[in-house]
Amino acid sequence: MDLSGEDGELLPIGRFARLGRLSVKQLRRYDELGLLRPAYVDAYTGYRYYRPEQARVAMSIGLLRSLDVPLPVIGRVLAGAEGALEGVREALEAELERRRRTLASLERVMAHGLPAAEVRVVREASRRVLAVRGLASGPGDVGRVTSAAVARLTGELAARSSGAPGPLRLVGVFPVELDEPVPVMVAAVLDGSPGAGSAAWESGGGLEAAELPGGVFAAATHVGPYDQVGLTAHAVLAWCAERRRAVRGSMREVYVSDPAVTPPEELVTRVWVEVEEE
Repeated sequence: MDLSGEDGELLPIGRFARLGRLSVKQLRRYDELGLLRPAYVDAYTGYRYYRPEQARVAMSIGLLRSLDVPLPVIGRVLAGAEGALEGVREALEAELERRRRTLASLERVMAHGLPAAEVRVVREASRRVLAVRGLASGPGDVGRVTSAAVARLTGELAARSSGAPGPLRLVGVFPVELDEPVPVMVAAVLDGSPGAGSAAWESGGGLEAAELPGGVFAAATHVGPYDQVGLTAHAVLAWCAERRRAVRGSMREVYVSDPAVTPPEELVTRVWVEVEEE
């Protein structure tokens, strides 16, 4: 039924849904969120009516939803907020990059089979370190947080040494179980470093002087991009499971290569998973 009045023709929700290429359920939801209010609601039946010119807004909402724009952001777009879609674009770019990394790992598995690595057991002494800590929102965010921690650590050490800090042994420390959020630590080992006992190696500037505990580790070498280290970690964990070696909860990545001068496919990373003593 069409209603006519001083405000012009009104369309019942079913006809308007077809006109705006949305469902009745969607229109009710958008009404609840304040994205698309009906022009008129019958006080007795609660039935909603819309003006034909509201179809443009309805179809704009449908278009933005097809582009994976969240409903709260759509509200800001309809309100004319500048830059409302920038965050959505950044999120889509991050997801695209994650998918590219996943594809690269899949292609490696297709080319070389399921992950396998030569694993050995090593004993590591405790080490003095300067560390930067971060918190990743989830497993997919670990790479970004780790890279940021490395940049902060090397930058601060370079500032303290008035230039390049010299060769550093950098270690990333992560939990084996990657819940959300994921604590991340990147540390520079101080043992044997020039001036390791000086004030240049004290806490401050976002760096924390700490001790990296020693222990027994199942160890393997990963050669390739950092974002594929998880394949070697999988192989080490499988090795531990096969031999019933209980994992104690932390995993370390020892960065052997300098990524500034080493192609990604040639980067060498030691993967250590802490295990119980036999």
